[in-house]
Amino acid sequence: MQSSAQTQNSTAQRPRSAGAGGTGTDLAESVRRELAKVVRGAVRFDAGSRAMFSVDASNYRHIPVGVVQPVDVDDVLATVDVCHRLGVPLLPRGAGTSIAGQAVNTAVVMDFSRHLDAIVSVDPDRRRARVQPGVVLDDLRKAAAPYGLTFGPDPSTHNRCTLGGMIGNNACGSHSVAWGKTVDNVAELDVVLADGTRLTAGPTSEDELTRLCADPGRVGRLHRDLRAVRDTYGDLVRTEFPDLTRRVSGYNLDQLLPEQGFHLGRALVGTEGTCATLLEAEVDLVESPPVRALTVLGFPDQFVAADNVVPLLDLRPLTIESVDSKIVAIVRARNPSNPALEALPDGGAWLYVETGGESVAEAEARGREVARVMAGHGATSVVVSDSGRMKALWRVREDGAGSTTRLPDGSEAYPGWEDAAVPPQRLGGYLRGFDALLAEHGRQGIYYGHFGDGCIHVRIDFDLLSKEGVAGFRRFMEEAADLVTSHGGSLSGEHGDGQARAELLDRMYPPAILDAFEKFRSAWDPAGLMNPRRIVSPAKLDEDLRVFVAPPTIRADTTLAFSHDEDGFFGATRRCMGVGKCLSADGGVMCPSYRATREEKHSTRGRARLLFEMANGEVVKDGWRSEEVREALDLCLSCKGCKTDCPVNVDMASYKAEFLSQHYKGRVRPASHYSMGFLPLWLRLAAPFARLANAATKVRPLAALAKRLGGIAPERTIPELAPTTFVRRFRSRPAPALPADAPRVLLWPDSFTNAFDPDLGMDAVAVLESLGYRVEIPDKPVCCGLTWVSTGQLGTAKRVLRRTLRTLQPWLDAGIPVVGLEPSCTALFRGELTDLLPDEPAAATLKDRTRTLAEVLAEHADQLDVRRPGQRALVQVHCHQHAELGFVADRKVLGALGVEAEVLDSGCCGLAGNFGFEKGHYEVSMDCAERKLLPAVRAADSDVVMLADGFSCRTQVRQAGEREPAHLAQLAARALGVGSAASGEADPSAPRG
Repeated sequence: MQSSAQTQNSTAQRPRSAGAGGTGTDLAESVRRELAKVVRGAVRFDAGSRAMFSVDASNYRHIPVGVVQPVDVDDVLATVDVCHRLGVPLLPRGAGTSIAGQAVNTAVVMDFSRHLDAIVSVDPDRRRARVQPGVVLDDLRKAAAPYGLTFGPDPSTHNRCTLGGMIGNNACGSHSVAWGKTVDNVAELDVVLADGTRLTAGPTSEDELTRLCADPGRVGRLHRDLRAVRDTYGDLVRTEFPDLTRRVSGYNLDQLLPEQGFHLGRALVGTEGTCATLLEAEVDLVESPPVRALTVLGFPDQFVAADNVVPLLDLRPLTIESVDSKIVAIVRARNPSNPALEALPDGGAWLYVETGGESVAEAEARGREVARVMAGHGATSVVVSDSGRMKALWRVREDGAGSTTRLPDGSEAYPGWEDAAVPPQRLGGYLRGFDALLAEHGRQGIYYGHFGDGCIHVRIDFDLLSKEGVAGFRRFMEEAADLVTSHGGSLSGEHGDGQARAELLDRMYPPAILDAFEKFRSAWDPAGLMNPRRIVSPAKLDEDLRVFVAPPTIRADTTLAFSHDEDGFFGATRRCMGVGKCLSADGGVMCPSYRATREEKHSTRGRARLLFEMANGEVVKDGWRSEEVREALDLCLSCKGCKTDCPVNVDMASYKAEFLSQHYKGRVRPASHYSMGFLPLWLRLAAPFARLANAATKVRPLAALAKRLGGIAPERTIPELAPTTFVRRFRSRPAPALPADAPRVLLWPDSFTNAFDPDLGMDAVAVLESLGYRVEIPDKPVCCGLTWVSTGQLGTAKRVLRRTLRTLQPWLDAGIPVVGLEPSCTALFRGELTDLLPDEPAAATLKDRTRTLAEVLAEHADQLDVRRPGQRALVQVHCHQHAELGFVADRKVLGALGVEAEVLDSGCCGLAGNFGFEKGHYEVSMDCAERKLLPAVRAADSDVVMLADGFSCRTQVRQAGEREPAHLAQLAARALGVGSAASGEADPSAPRG
């Protein structure tokens, strides 16, 4: 091991100042001033930043002194120097997804996820990679994949967790059966101590250790102290550390033993930021089988599944994971047609057993061998090798950490006793004992986890809102600790101790080992500045519980009902438990603004935390008038991606609408709220003068003035109005010849189709009539109120909706389905409508009656008279459709129409209704579009139709100048030879211009 003693760190060339006295606010301001002098990255001591970093994915809350986002190693060293001189605690942090509370503290938080995210090198010959601490695991895996390599540990947060956080927590993941924990895959670490000393920590021979101990400086003292720990406690470590693969609790003193090579790098793994700050890591890579198969085994229950783990280990699979029937119930409740659920064999609990090979045949053969052996143990099975089906199945498992925070009955569940581990041969007995403990305490939870390593995850419906409930939480934790240690287990098998379990370490280890832990930490950090009160001298497990210590103080007489949360708006602010799925760079819709800015405050999680703190009022003090919350929500696109993609269905669009409603109550609103919020009204007034209005928008000074007055982005073009509205065209056409008993449908004339795209409305009419429907439209002007909802004008939205319901009442009474063409309007009827009008029976009826065009056509998939098959389409799914309506029916219809469709996983188009038109949003809007959507459109052949049912999506593509997009109604009309296709009008695939 090579070390360098730098007691004066490399900030020597930066400005330095004398120490600052004072406490509390004065000290925080002194720290901020000193940091601002020497740190080039962001130094954030404002209320909003401190609020967002006050919690991780655990139950705990600690308001940080401030937040630093270092841009390079020099920034890190400067931050360490300032905190050391001023005696301020320091907390290095990754993605903040820690479940035990080790990523929050009253300290200066160094957020490595923002900038220090470089993969320094990948050496395929040595099977090594060097990374900065902010590197996301999936990015490392992608960099290693071309060489047939990967980083073995892969927690379910793999698309957002950082290597620094994984090293801090000794993360594991589903493949630890094959490749071990993070500690098993670390070669060496470059670190800086709290006093500025830098060294490279790796394996150390006895000769080198002797040489290092002779050094008179700080590095020598460190090695002498650690050698003394080894020599004094080594035999005890050998006998008292549990013999299991998932021992994560406590410090890795076993890595100091001679047989482990006195490996200081691995000894630092799992220290939770209590010993040193990671600057760079060299990690081992492992060979990744090029092909994998997944054998899903079904058992009567989790206990029987646990009993059958040991025989599986003999088959040397890559992973053995469990999924409980309750998790499946949650997934099914969200999406009954989820294809992953159809792949599950019969059973009440399932084990995922992954096998690998050089070919599909080899991987499948190993999977079938697993199925054959386990058939003798009574297991049902299915072997899956299709990558799409495997991905869908894994998503059910990976979302467990978030989805189980809301149990099937809607009650809130919490981590705490989250990931204890026992030897696999003891797993069934431990689970039965744990189930009895839950029953004894009157609690319920959902099991899932890494059965192959005897590690169990569970969220439990603790009462953390009352004093009595918190006392019950403590009793349960103490008794659970006794239970797991009686089975030879570890309090933590993956996520570390943090505040949740460190207090219980005396139930797992004898006093002498606890003394060794204290000496180990003191060797690294004698002053105790690094993430204090974690592992050694720990905080109590029932202190600082976020929902108990930060109760709401503002009034919550909200306009929206928040009916899915037992405590209304306050319950909604507790939904987010911080698992951070919204921080992922790819996949799904959530969270487009974070993907554009990579700022925590623009993530679903960051906004949820600000709303929680706003409700409490300790840090974010102005309640509904909070500028911190308004600023964070400003870049929320209200895309609703989080409502589906978030494991606990945080619906930030609804939270934003409520906040804006309260924030601007009795106040002048932004200009865009009057221009675009009242858009349906302006469109109705402008319809008779469409040609004149269009001509005016082509006069640059007039258009610029209109945009400035309306709060519209100057980069945007005002869309052209159609010369004649859809409603007018529909009413002026000849009556169709239909039988008297033809089934009736009410076609919803949304404002966008009516004013801008009446052709697609007429095509929809033609398609429905070709199927024998009598198409009707309301006899009075109607509106879903969407634009008022998205701008937070909820009172107006409710008045508009009540008027609409009165107009629709005859059709609702007659049981007539209401067919929507615009996904955002249709989604509002199926979503927010009943939260806006919870006491209106007609609202619930409209919700039940509302159908998409695809859902109607899907019922006739076998009857469609396709005359022009062979169309090709690139499909952009509208965000609100993704969130509320799904795309299953659309896929079925496209297939029945003979359309070869590529459905983009492109996220939000970026326009998102009024968002992309508002001044100040253009750059973020286009960043969203340029991530995947617009490049895919440019790359598509000229005869490929850009299919986008949402007006916003079509407008984004149109204004990018790529091509003229089409709606499903237009593709269907062309395939069936009706509507515009029958009249010889333009091909929807024609390029724009």
